Amino acid sequence: MSQDGPEKFSFLTKLALEKGATDAKIIPANKVVVEDRVVLKCKVGCNHYGETLACPPHTPTAEEFRKIVSEYSHAMFMKFTTNASADAEVYKHLMTYQTDPAISPDIKEKAAKFWQNWKNDKQKMLQSVVDLEKAAMKQGYSLAVSFISGHCQLCDKCNTQTGICRHPELARWSEDALGVNVKKTAANAGIEFIFPFTKNADSFALLLIE
Repeated sequence: MSQDGPEKFSFLTKLALEKGATDAKIIPANKVVVEDRVVLKCKVGCNHYGETLACPPHTPTAEEFRKIVSEYSHAMFMKFTTNASADAEVYKHLMTYQTDPAISPDIKEKAAKFWQNWKNDKQKMLQSVVDLEKAAMKQGYSLAVSFISGHCQLCDKCNTQTGICRHPELARWSEDALGVNVKKTAANAGIEFIFPFTKNADSFALLLIE
């Protein structure tokens, strides 16, 4: 086997599965799909836009991130399945349960439980992904850097006014915020992507390796 191929990163895929990923694949970095329209979705309809330093406009642009990705040879794309679940009735109210007075208390309670489970699992996932980044660095890949999907949830209120992160050792940019088309990148990696989810919600992460 060539030591220049993806086989040399097999220690990372093995470790990713040990740390909770349900799937992890090494792909050429040029298979990471970065599109400006993904950032548009952050600006249109996301109530976290501008609220964290991991979200636009505090992050590099999609154009800047495309250039960054082009400097890497490989990436590891990962899927994590969370404990957050919602049936069809709860699912359609997940984004409005706090503001819509017509929603029943039962649905509000279930929606709140979904988001709490989501937050708990996302924090575990973030730690796992940062650990994988450190593992790559220990093997000599000093420019390894990781990203997760969705907004940062480390603090109740992000320190956006000063632009200084309180947890730089753990906080990582959202791959969506940088323009990563998660669905297309998952397809390139041969990882199943289901949206909308039918049982438990999946979340995805990216590790650039060089």
